[in-house]
Amino acid sequence: MDKIRIIGGVPLKGKIQISGAKNAALPLMAASLLTEDTLNLTNMPDLADIKTMTNLLVNHGVNIVKNDSNHFIMTPKNINNFTAPYDLVRIMRASILVLGPILARYGEAKVSLPGGCAIGARPVDLHLQALEQLGAKIIIKEGYIYAEAKDGLKGTHINFSNVTVGGTENILMAACLAKGETILSNAAREPEITDLANCLISMGAKIKGIGTDTLIINGVEKLHGAEHSVISDRIEAATYAIATAITRGSVELTRARLDLITSTAKILIDAGVNITETNDGFKIDAEETTLTGVDVMTEPYPGFPTDMQAQIMALMTTANGASMITESIFENRFMHVPELMRMGANINIHGSSSAIVRGVPKLSGAQVMATDLRASVSLVIAGLAANGETLISRIYHLDRGYERLEEKLAACGAKISRIKEHDVNSESQLNLKLSD
Repeated sequence: MDKIRIIGGVPLKGKIQISGAKNAALPLMAASLLTEDTLNLTNMPDLADIKTMTNLLVNHGVNIVKNDSNHFIMTPKNINNFTAPYDLVRIMRASILVLGPILARYGEAKVSLPGGCAIGARPVDLHLQALEQLGAKIIIKEGYIYAEAKDGLKGTHINFSNVTVGGTENILMAACLAKGETILSNAAREPEITDLANCLISMGAKIKGIGTDTLIINGVEKLHGAEHSVISDRIEAATYAIATAITRGSVELTRARLDLITSTAKILIDAGVNITETNDGFKIDAEETTLTGVDVMTEPYPGFPTDMQAQIMALMTTANGASMITESIFENRFMHVPELMRMGANINIHGSSSAIVRGVPKLSGAQVMATDLRASVSLVIAGLAANGETLISRIYHLDRGYERLEEKLAACGAKISRIKEHDVNSESQLNLKLSD
């Protein structure tokens, strides 16, 4: 299994180009199932999750041509398989997003219960309850969701009991082909949902209330093809902003939108980081800066994103004073804490949702293990600032969400490299011989 090696202590300097957003691209790909015409998606990220969704859609019968790694031409005219199998769905939770479109267009779907990062219970109950309100019959049997709506879905008023990003996306897509008006109350407001809604409108959908917590969809008989450019990845941009800050560097993030990371930017500014907009993005400057601890609580958008909690915690381990990090979205998202502590971080967990972080003068390199996507990159961030060598294992998580991570960081001066499994085994054997 590949590993990442980092020799820390080098301030990042230069430019990093931000890729298209994974969390926008995945539902956009699923939206192709709503039409028989071609959907052109540009600014697509080159990630493992995108490959997984590609395989899933091809399994359903979608014809996908890539002009290059960033341009997908998707034609779902000959959908001949309504089953999303366990072997594909278990890899990535976003696979559940094919449920709504297939059910809405064909009246039946069979989708395995999803997998993904192990960051706590993320049931799909809200998806299923909403589909039932739209008139679907749902049965869960042998690990699969069986959904049926032979007479089509019918518009209704759905009030989500909790904010659900995936649920909002799934039901938004399904409602586009439902008969009559559907109102989604307490809908998620993430920029990725706005991006999806804008694409659906380009395909002929009728949607009002975009960007608010109330979406009104008037169903249409059919959708047509369209061309759409995926928004830039706000989580990637914020991650590299924090990587720049922890190394006390200066980096311009191009093709990035500061308006998409306002909550993270506020935390960074409060901590002492300078942020200025540029013609093609924004610049992070933490050179000769003394960072101070800031309290952070994760919240649904536009609050501080749960997908940035691990990264901001890594930064706060090097800031002066104490910080309280509170996780309000998922109950099992502090798995990176023991690994950060192996690197010398001073962190105390209180209950299951809060952690006190007291800054230390310097982190130390260590062998650590990634547990999920965002935890993985928090260890990379910590390693960039640590004294000595950090070796991160189980890095396959990183490939799900960060395009060319080592290349982008190395271009800004980071001493980072990927060690292939063969090289790891050879090195282990050499160390064993030397110790004999």
